[in-house]
Formats: sequence, structure tokens, C-alpha cells
Amino acid sequence: MSEKKAWLAHYPESIAAEVNIPSKSMPEMLQEITAMYPQNNALSFYGRKITYGELQKAVYGFAASLQKNGIQKGDRVAIMLPNCPQYVISYYGTLAAGAIVTQVNPMLVEREVEHIMNDSGAETLVVLDALYPRVKSVQNNTKLKNIVVVSLQPSEATFVPDKKFDAFLLEGKGQYTPVNIEPEHDIAVLQYTGGTTGRSKGAMLTHRNVLANCIQTYEFFKERTKIGREKYLTVIPLFHVFGMTACMNFAIFTANVSILLPRFELEEVLNTIKNEQPTVFPGVPTMYVAITNHPRAEEYGISSIETCNSGSAPMPVELLHDFERKTGAQILEGYGLSEASPVTHCNPPFSERKPGSVGIGYPSTEYKVVDLATGTEEVPVGELGEVIIRGPQIMKGYWNMPEETASTLRNGWLFTGDIARMDEDGFLYIVDRKKDLIIASGYNIYPRDIEEVLYEHPAVQEAVVIGAPDAYRGETVKAVLVLKAGKTASEEEIISYCKQNMAAYKVPSIVEFRDELPKTNVGKILRRALREELRKN
Repeated sequence: MSEKKAWLAHYPESIAAEVNIPSKSMPEMLQEITAMYPQNNALSFYGRKITYGELQKAVYGFAASLQKNGIQKGDRVAIMLPNCPQYVISYYGTLAAGAIVTQVNPMLVEREVEHIMNDSGAETLVVLDALYPRVKSVQNNTKLKNIVVVSLQPSEATFVPDKKFDAFLLEGKGQYTPVNIEPEHDIAVLQYTGGTTGRSKGAMLTHRNVLANCIQTYEFFKERTKIGREKYLTVIPLFHVFGMTACMNFAIFTANVSILLPRFELEEVLNTIKNEQPTVFPGVPTMYVAITNHPRAEEYGISSIETCNSGSAPMPVELLHDFERKTGAQILEGYGLSEASPVTHCNPPFSERKPGSVGIGYPSTEYKVVDLATGTEEVPVGELGEVIIRGPQIMKGYWNMPEETASTLRNGWLFTGDIARMDEDGFLYIVDRKKDLIIASGYNIYPRDIEEVLYEHPAVQEAVVIGAPDAYRGETVKAVLVLKAGKTASEEEIISYCKQNMAAYKVPSIVEFRDELPKTNVGKILRRALREELRKN
């Protein structure tokens, strides 16, 4: 079956199946929106509103300060912040200076931060004050020279500006020098993702990649997107590629407002919904679970929400229907990955939706399911294979990893590593993960990262990590261990050890001890056998 024929039939004449991507940088996009809608609110943070005019001024101030501190085109500037106005200012200010945004998850521990700093070569970091000690402890092992510290002082009623950050903005006041950016070639973002080798890889997303995904999203949703009149509940982390595009960048592209929340805390989210009345809520299934199960959710005005884009983890069909009954909103499940900026598929708002699937291809996105052995033959409808994708949102490659790039990008196609099937209408169903990826509460967790830490424990002889089904998180992390002869360890001890050596979302919540692990005849641990045991139980 052609990779385009079946699913294109679902596109009405009003929705373009192919989109034109102008030669424009992300700062130019912000500049154009600001020129047209300077008084529109761009950001809302604990009661404080920031207009597009104010945002643009702060972005230029940040860019000028970076330039004054020696940042040049192509330099990497790392951002290690929760959702807040300073994140958006730092992101677009970095791009305006011609530098490359390096996304850093604030939950990472010292060793993980050190790896990303050294791999990217970042010399500048914007970091939350509470995280500064973590960075300071590894600074001497990195190239970091400039550290901009951000202090957040939000309350339910107001937001106190950060004097330290504001002082940095004022350093280069009036001295911003525009930079020539080539959108098709120049990198905008290094989006770090895990890999089968256990090393984090920086997906190089160009300005064109990132802008293309905004344009594709608009074309796909334009029949229900109101320019300048939507409110995006932005609680998905902006350091995550889904939050970056589906919330921050797309809201700006459509001159709308992002209601920023640093974390998902149910009562705070519900009160924000009640006070701000968002219309669009991109999220992950665990967020929808929490709201659905709240006994008084309807009292918070959740009916203001019209559209929900669900990603990062499979959406249980029963949950989807329960949430929709309570809110009146429609959940449209989609699919994407860091290497694709990230969205490639979504259930269409303009045609039939198939719960359980991730929908059809975005405009200008080709895809097919190929055989697992060679990746060269398209498999018949309904059969399993690896999904491969081609489109303007696909990354340039992996930062300083030519072999990984060549393995993942072949003949113009992105080999996703995800096992899927396609039905006769071109709807895609993700079945398994070739890379053994665990997705818990929307976070991508790579077993090898955890296993490497476990192997450093003095009592551990063998370790394997798998995803165990979890009603709330989707999956949770389970570690299966064999201890060294004469050594002892408890589940509590292993979990405590992991908490000290990795980000909290990676820490196993289940630890099982065994005398031996299932293996192949050459001694390779059979991770799949352990997953099958879980499914049977």
C-alpha cells in the first residue's frame, strides 16, 4: 500500500495535504506575530500577563546580553528551567542571538547534567536557583563559563519579577545585533533523547524543522484554531519537545496565550482552569486521569476546554471517553518523537477518529511500515513492522554522532525504532518499542541508563530494567536484579541508591530479586521474556 494513498482520503479540500515552509527563522516568526498583535497576551504566569510587545523587548534584551557576554552564532546555550516566562525569553533570546538552545531536564542529577554539558559543549547555562548547587558541583568538569540564575517567586495572586534575571536582560539593553540565520541549515535546538547504547543523543532540529511543525499543526487544526483568541494550558514541560512545539511555539505562531504552570499539581491545575478558562490543553494521559478522577472536577469549569492533544504515552480508550464525558472536550491522540520536532501523526479533528490509534500523517508527512529485518520492504496492511517517516520536520541528525545519524536517517527516511501496524485507512497503531523505551507519565525512560547505575551498586551482579503496567503512569519502572554471592540488599536500599544517582522519574518503583535471569544461548539477557511474564500475570 502506498504510504500516502489511504490516509490522504481523509483530508477535506479545506485542509492542505502539502504545506509550504517559508525560509524564516523562529525569531523572525515571533517578530512578525509581535508586529501584528503587540497588545495580545503572550504569557500568563500566576496572574501576571506579558504581551507580545513586552515579550519581544525581553527577548532582544536577553539576546543582547548574550552577545555582550561573547555568545556568537552556533554557540550552545543550555536552559534548565521549569515552565516560566524566563524560559520563553531565554529560548527565543538564544535563537535571536544565533545560538543553539540546548534543552536540559531540571530533574536530571549531576552526572546526567555533566554529560549533556560536555556533549553539547555549552558554555552558557540558564538555571533555576534551586538547581544551581547541582550545576556548580560539576561546573569544573565542563566548559561552562556563564551561568544565569533564575529565581521564581509566584503566588496565587501575583508574580514577582526576578531581579537577577532582569539585571541580565538589562546588561545588553539597546545593543542587540541582528544575526543572519539560514533556516534550512542552522540548528535551533539540541533536543536530547536516549538511545540503545545508553548515551543521550542531541537531535539537531533546524529552524525550518521547528517552524515546519508549527505550520503543519496549524494546517491540521486550522478549522478549530482561533487566531489570537485561544488559551493554552501549558503544564507539559517546555524542555520536552512536545511542550516546546504543541504549547509554546504553536501558541506564539497563532498569536495566542500560554498559561504557564511549572508542574502538574492537581489542585493548582484545577484552580488555574477555573480562573483562566483555557480552551486548549495539550497533555499526557496521567494528567487526564487525575482530572477525570477528581470528585469535583466539573466545579472548576473544565468545560472551557475544547481540544486536548494527547501524546508521549498511549491513551487508554476508556479514559479517553471518561474525560470527554466530563469536559465535553475532544481528545485527539497523536504520535511523534524528538527527532521529528516532534509531531508526525494525530487523529484528525476534521474526519473520523479511531481511539487506540495515533491517527494519520500530518500534512507533508509520508510514512510507511517496513519489515523489521531489513527495513527495505513495506509490509501488508495490518502486519507489524517498523514505522519510518519522511517530512520537513525531520531532524538534521544527531549532534557529533555520524554513525547513529546514518543508522537512523536512511535515504531520507527517519527509522523510528517503533513497531507499528497500519490499517486500510492509513491509521497508525503503535504496538511496541524496538528500543525498549519505557514511558511513565509522559517521560521517556531508557532502561540502559538505569541499568548502568544499578551495575555500579556493590551488591549487584546483574540488572535488567523493564516497564511494568501502571494504571496511573501508564508504565512504571521495574528492576530485576541478581545479587553477588554473599551480598545482600533490600528493595528500599536499591531504591534509595537510585534516588541519589538519577532523576526521580527514572527511579524504579519495583525491585525484584532473582537467582538468575532468562538469557539467550550466548548469554544475552532476555528482556522480552520478563515483559511477557508481566503480561501473563
